[in-house]
Amino acid sequence: MASTSLSVHQKALRSTVAKKVLMALTGLVLIFFLLMHMFGNLKVFVGENSYNYYAGWLKEQVLYPILPHGLFIWIFRAFLLTCLVVHVYCMATLWATSLKGRGPKYVRTNRKQTLSSRFMRWLGLILITLLLLHLLMFTIGGMTFGDSFEFQPDNPYAMFVGAFSHWWIVAIYVVFIGAVCMHVRHGFYSAFTTLGINVGPGARRTLNILAYTVAGLLFVGFILSPMGVLLGLVVA
Repeated sequence: MASTSLSVHQKALRSTVAKKVLMALTGLVLIFFLLMHMFGNLKVFVGENSYNYYAGWLKEQVLYPILPHGLFIWIFRAFLLTCLVVHVYCMATLWATSLKGRGPKYVRTNRKQTLSSRFMRWLGLILITLLLLHLLMFTIGGMTFGDSFEFQPDNPYAMFVGAFSHWWIVAIYVVFIGAVCMHVRHGFYSAFTTLGINVGPGARRTLNILAYTVAGLLFVGFILSPMGVLLGLVVA
């Protein structure tokens, strides 16, 4: 009986560790995508032709002629979606396990937590909602604002400028990116901790600096382009 109970406990522990590793790896993939997406957005400062050429190349020309026109972007989207689903699934099941393990007599400890770590899971839910709105505007279509913003897949530059010429969209976007960066800061640190990099005070300090650096870079990099449009530095 005791051996059976131990075996169940060991399986549960292995499952938890596997989910944490999966969440760490998929999270790092998504952070890498955000960095690449950020650099792509900055091309609006180069001009309409350059930005539209980059967007067209990304959708049609990547890995051509190894792959047919436009196939890579769908493979890439499927890969990202898989990473996102796995990441959210692991987060949700680990959260459920954590809540179940606390029990009715759970006592809150005085361990110091950062704001991003305290609201990590709620931030994730907010991000998913705002991500869907973002996709409806720029990828899938379905959201328009009269004549000032229309879904124009053949002219992504005009879509970008049309959307961020509205101050309230920029404000929502700033909140969205702020939530992303809070999630990234904690996620970056936690991912490398899960993968065994956080092995001492020196490593902990280095990881913390890197986590803030990546989050700060993403925040500034993503905000620059919309602010450029709002301030009239980027025009259609």
